[in-house]
Amino acid sequence: MPVKAVCVLNGENVKGTVYFTQNGEKDPVEVTGEICGLKEGLHGFHVHEFGDNTNGCTSAGAHFNPFSKTHGAPEDGVRHVGDLGNVVADSSGVAKINIKDSIISLSGPLSVVGRTIVVHADPDDLGKGGHELSLSTGNAGARLACGVIGLTK
Repeated sequence: MPVKAVCVLNGENVKGTVYFTQNGEKDPVEVTGEICGLKEGLHGFHVHEFGDNTNGCTSAGAHFNPFSKTHGAPEDGVRHVGDLGNVVADSSGVAKINIKDSIISLSGPLSVVGRTIVVHADPDDLGKGGHELSLSTGNAGARLACGVIGLTK
């Protein structure tokens, strides 16, 4: 039986809903959904360590990184568990999400349930930009919207 979760993203101008489905514990997690209110282009998209939005997106902490690795692309061998790369907003400011990730999970020690998804203002350089923040955050800029991931039917 698949495990499902949902995250409702809220920010000043950015809103969205992200759905997570995992068919079995060893299967990849399918991440789908839509985010509105973005400027056209790439935006960093990460799972952060805490499901705490009491101080806006800031209280969500750093990227979910239980193995203390450096930041990377979703397909890299060295990456944070929460590194989901970028979403791409079209000219109307809408980003359609369709990601499959084999590192995150909806159960067990790498579960993202109860953690926060954050959409950033700038592109994630995937740890390859040479900026001082590249290996920690992907230099993805401000946190535009966030929400806590919760289980659903």
